[in-house]
Amino acid sequence: LTFPLLSVTLLVSFGSSMLYGYNLAVVNSPAEHIKAFYNATWSQRYGHGLAPGPLTLLYALTVSIFALGGLLGSLLVGVLVEQYGRNGALSRSALLVLLAGGFMGFSRELGSPEMVIIGRSITGLHSGICLSVVPLYLGEIAPKNLRGFLGLMPSIFICLGVFSAQVLGLPELLGKDRFWPLFLSVVVVPASLQLLLLHCFPESPRYLLIERNDICGATKALHRFLGTPDVQDVIEEMKEEQRSLSSMEMVSVWQLLRDRSVRWQTLSVAVLNAGMQLSGIDAIWFYTNTIFENAGIPASQIPYTTMGTGAIEVVAGLIGCFTIERVGRRPLIITGFCAMGVCSAGITISLLLQAALPWMRYVSVACVVGIIAGFCMGPAGVPFLMTAELFMQSHRPAAYIVGGSLNWLCNFTVGFIFPFLQMSAGAFCYLVFCGVCLLVALYVYLVIPETKNKTFMEISHIFA
Repeated sequence: LTFPLLSVTLLVSFGSSMLYGYNLAVVNSPAEHIKAFYNATWSQRYGHGLAPGPLTLLYALTVSIFALGGLLGSLLVGVLVEQYGRNGALSRSALLVLLAGGFMGFSRELGSPEMVIIGRSITGLHSGICLSVVPLYLGEIAPKNLRGFLGLMPSIFICLGVFSAQVLGLPELLGKDRFWPLFLSVVVVPASLQLLLLHCFPESPRYLLIERNDICGATKALHRFLGTPDVQDVIEEMKEEQRSLSSMEMVSVWQLLRDRSVRWQTLSVAVLNAGMQLSGIDAIWFYTNTIFENAGIPASQIPYTTMGTGAIEVVAGLIGCFTIERVGRRPLIITGFCAMGVCSAGITISLLLQAALPWMRYVSVACVVGIIAGFCMGPAGVPFLMTAELFMQSHRPAAYIVGGSLNWLCNFTVGFIFPFLQMSAGAFCYLVFCGVCLLVALYVYLVIPETKNKTFMEISHIFA
């Protein structure tokens, strides 16, 4: 583990992945302030406030538009990484965050709810690009014995982003009504740092050699990342992969879906990415305060309870990062989804019994913590890592488009529908998430092989 390798991992995780986690949770604590702003602006424009139903709909759009932006970003990944490379795509995407921060930061001064919604959609566009490009970049620059460790680093920063939003959202910090525009626009700080420093690090050696046929550039990049003059073995492995792909151009999404030789890899990526979001984790992140309020937690304690769950996320992410190279990918994913499924059922049971047994509210909190911990230990980062591992260079960008699109579509669905599902189904809405988690765990157990310490060629042969 060399200093340049660790430095670039920390930089892109801080400047890109952390913003995804931050933007997932940032709308949680200022929800009432944003709704009040929407209501007041509507009243100024039209002479009357919004009814509860339309106000809920407008706020749900503000929350879920982030996912629609993410969907668009994930569809652009293939074009961006092919034209600008992995490093170049991340550098350019940071400019989107500066634009979004400006929209959200000045929205109240200009009396424009539309600017909040546009800013949220642009941050989603940035996250949609980076959620695929960061693991793609790290998966290609990391030696195979460090792919798991470095590949899960972004998931730790996603958890840190959620935790940062929860801490800054406390009433003593930026949780006051007058600070919510600043709270939404803090994202410009990590993005600016990445924009300034990322050009100091080289492009992915695999991209340079296999796609650009730049052997000299790839060799220099390997010298920098691996810190050793002897990189001939790695160069030969890349050349072998290049020769195997010599008669094949970069595969489009449609070609990937029609390619029978990789159908199980494609199905596995689809199941993992859809399962991540349909597991209910976004419902927990977007609406933590509402869930704790329904569980009977006193309003004054909710921000601190939420912050405690964020701290547990970070610890769980660290555990996953430092154990993945020992236990492997499959055990972390299976254990994580099983834990989330059991805890989702636990929330339903505790909410149903809460009227008779008031202490069951603490069981609800424990189950929320269990869902978050289970997710951050494995399902948070391993699917993105495995997308890079399951495919050869020619298929990888298209696979990230497929996985990312499903990820964001399901993210939007959960974010938009959950408040209405909660109103109609009550406590039973969590049983849907329970079923999804257990089915994904069963699929991983039956279909997906272990990929730890294997080259991309070896993994391809296992599926073949």
